This record gives sequence, structure tokens and C-alpha cells, in this order.
Amino acid sequence: QVPLVESGGGLVQAGGSLRLSCAGFGRSFSSYAIGWFRQAPRTEREFVAAIGWYGSTLYSEDSVKERFTISRDNAKNMVYLQMNNLKPEDTAVYYCNAEATPDLLRQGSHNFEWGQGTQVTVFS
Repeated sequence: QVPLVESGGGLVQAGGSLRLSCAGFGRSFSSYAIGWFRQAPRTEREFVAAIGWYGSTLYSEDSVKERFTISRDNAKNMVYLQMNNLKPEDTAVYYCNAEATPDLLRQGSHNFEWGQGTQVTVFS
């Protein structure tokens, strides 16, 4: 069973915005760090951003940090990735997963099987 479900992807023009959602299930959701990853065609899955249960955040690189914002609503068991000023190179399937800390997610560790993800396609 995959306890995390991604949604919110779509087709958007370069410069546009999308907000991805990661829905979690179970009372333990709020105790996990949640991370977003992405995988473009013919590439490996890569870390994008993570948020600790207490709200601390990590981003993969400055160019992501300047445009993306990760947030969470523990009352709703939700984590969001607000993506602004999207670029064609952001095109990928986006996934979320969980671990004990954001740093473990940044290192590629994850607790659960990968879900189906949500497709983000940015055209110029």
C-alpha cells in the first residue's frame, strides 16, 4: 500500500505556475519529513525539496529555491510544492515520499514505495 498520493500536475507555458499536492494517510503522517522528487525521461529520479515535520525546508539548488516553495498542512495531511516561473527543464513526473528527516530525503532515502506521481509538462 502506498500511503502518499500526488496530484496537481499539468501542462503549462514557460513562466507559469503549478501547485502540486501530496496527500498522506494515517496519523503518523505529521511525524515524517516529506520530500518531492522528479524524474524526466531517460534520467534518474532526483531530489527537489523536502520539509521536516516541524517545518524546516531543504531545496536541491538555488535555482529551485528561488522558484519553488514547499509547505505542509499537518491538520490536512498534505504537503504542497508551489512552483513558479516554470521552465521547460522542469518537465518531469513529480513524486513525493517520506523519511525521518529532510536530509535523508536529500540523500535519496525514502520510506515507501513510489506512487504514480504527477506529470508536469512545461512548454516554451
